[in-house]
Amino acid sequence: MSTLYQHFRPEERGFIDQVVEWKEQVENQYAQKRTDFLDPREQHILLSIIGTEGSVRVAFFPETGERKRALIYPDYYEPSEEDYGICLYEIHYPAKFVTIEHRQILGTLMSLGLKREKFGDIPIEGERYQLVAADEISGYLEMELQQIGKAKVSLEKRQAAELFTTDEKWSENTTTVSSLRLDVILSAIQGVSRQKAQALIKASLVKVNWRATESTSFEVEEGDVISTRGFGRSKLLTIDGKTKRDKWRITFGVLK
Repeated sequence: MSTLYQHFRPEERGFIDQVVEWKEQVENQYAQKRTDFLDPREQHILLSIIGTEGSVRVAFFPETGERKRALIYPDYYEPSEEDYGICLYEIHYPAKFVTIEHRQILGTLMSLGLKREKFGDIPIEGERYQLVAADEISGYLEMELQQIGKAKVSLEKRQAAELFTTDEKWSENTTTVSSLRLDVILSAIQGVSRQKAQALIKASLVKVNWRATESTSFEVEEGDVISTRGFGRSKLLTIDGKTKRDKWRITFGVLK
C-alpha cells in the first residue's frame, strides 16, 4: 500500500483507501459498484488504481463535463446507462423577468441539505440551465427545489442525450518561476504580486483540484487545476525542466 501512496499526495490517502476497498469489493462479490459524483482529480486517481487491463474495470458517466459518476465492474460485465443512476433536469424559471446564476443554484442545493457528491455539473446554454443529479435524490429534488434566489423554478426531466456540452478553451502560456510553490505559481499565472497571491490563498479563495488550500507552500504538480475566486480557472499543463539560472520553465493554461 505504501508504494501506492507514493504516487499521490498525502491528503489523498483517504480516497485511495476507499478506491482499494471498492476494487476488492468488486473482485470478491463479482458485482458492480457505483460511486457518487467524482471531480476530475478523483476520477484520475480511481482510473490510475483500477487500470484498464485487469479483471476489474471502471467507466464514467456522463461522457462529457467535469463531475461524473463511476462504475467499477468485473471485466465480463457490459455497463448500461441505467447503471450510473443519473437524472438530467432542465431548470425552468421566468427568464424574461429574473436572472439566476450558477453559484445561486449551487448555494440553493447545498441549503436543501444535499451533499455535493450527490449532484454533478450545472451546464449552461445561454439563459438555460440544466442539473445533473443522482437518481436517489430525484424525488427530494423535485419536491423541494422550488425557488432559486427570487425566481420560482420547476424541474423537467431530460434524456441524457440532451445534456448541454461545453467546449472548454484554454489559452496556453510559457513562463519561468523560482519554485513550484502555490503562491509563486499563482503569482505568475495571474500576474499579481506574490503577497497578493498569498493573501488570496490564506483567505481560502484558492482551490487546487477542487479542494480549498490555505497553504502558500503547497507544491503544484503537472495537471493540477487552480481555481481562484475572482480570477477564474487555470491549469499547470507541463513542467518543462530548469533553465541555466535554476528556474523552472512551465506551461500553463488559462480558461477563456
